[in-house]
Amino acid sequence: MSESLDYQSHLSREAVTFVVGLSKKKQRRVLDLADQIARQPFQISDYQTVDADGRTIENLKIDGYLFSFWVDHASREVRISDIVRL
Repeated sequence: MSESLDYQSHLSREAVTFVVGLSKKKQRRVLDLADQIARQPFQISDYQTVDADGRTIENLKIDGYLFSFWVDHASREVRISDIVRL
C-alpha cells in the first residue's frame, strides 16, 4: 500500500516518559522517528506481539530504538505504546 501523510503518531505515557529522559537532540530524533512510522502505517515491522487486550502490536527496530505500536486506521493514528533504546 502507499504511504499516507494523514496518520499521526501518539505516544503512551510510558513512551513519553522514555522521550523526556533523553537529551533534547535525542528527543527530537525519536519524535522524528515516531512521525516517520506514522507516515508509513502499512509498513511491515520486524515482529509482532499481542498485548493484554488481544491487540496485535507491531515492533520495529529503527535507528537504535525499538518502537512498539499499533495502528488505529479508523482514527488514522499510530499508537506508540513503548520505546526502548537498543
